[in-house]
Amino acid sequence: MARAVTPRKKIMWTALAWSLGLLIFFPIMWTFLTSFKSEATAISDPPVWFFFNWTTENYSAVLERSNYPLALTNSIIIAVGSTLLGILIAVPAAWAMAFVPGKRTKDVLLWMLSTKMLPAVGVLYPLVLIAKWLGVMDSRILLIVVLMLINLPIIVWMLYTYFREIPGEILEAARMDGASLKSEILYVLTPMALPGIASTILLNIILAWNEAFWTILLTTVDAAPLTKFISSFSAPEGLFYAKLSAASVMAIAPILIMGWFSQKQLVRGLTFGAVK
Repeated sequence: MARAVTPRKKIMWTALAWSLGLLIFFPIMWTFLTSFKSEATAISDPPVWFFFNWTTENYSAVLERSNYPLALTNSIIIAVGSTLLGILIAVPAAWAMAFVPGKRTKDVLLWMLSTKMLPAVGVLYPLVLIAKWLGVMDSRILLIVVLMLINLPIIVWMLYTYFREIPGEILEAARMDGASLKSEILYVLTPMALPGIASTILLNIILAWNEAFWTILLTTVDAAPLTKFISSFSAPEGLFYAKLSAASVMAIAPILIMGWFSQKQLVRGLTFGAVK
């Protein structure tokens, strides 16, 4: 039996939830407001909130100074490419660990997770040497491979968790019907784990989109994504807060739109599947 919740507790928890939500949303709101201020207003003390002369000159300056379409295209290609490549590698690996586990399966999973504890700067120098030797510095393919390797443990762990929820008897029935390993993964396992795969793809696109360490250090112009685009507004003479905020809004907007659209499509697909 569910516990009765008094109106006072309901109001208290609702107020607490709204307060936490506003606290989390505040940096985004402040960045958005700062992007429409002049540089003098952006650094004024005390800060100016809503009542100021709104201007779009920062967005015009950002577009004139940098190649935003190229940075946006690079971010999309790198984020989506690294995620899809990781999915192609992680699905067979997670299948093997979930349905054909060995004595060292748990050890391998823990080892993969432990690689996330390695400081990124620890492998920076050898990675740069290898990239220069292969002639792939400042290229999309380099960032796709690097970000795939960085996020691969997370992809494998998430898919492994979802695959473990699928009854093994269903796969055994498919084998008895003559399904090959390829057909078993593509036509039996993947459709059943589609919601989990979709959430894994969305999460890793966001992680790759927001990656700054590798994208800033391994690119200059040709493959520079939006993280490099934002960092270019940090100059030795100081930070241009208004222009930096405008660049940040232009970098955040596509991923917010993508996340909202993906959530709508995922909810619609799950609802359709439940009704069907």
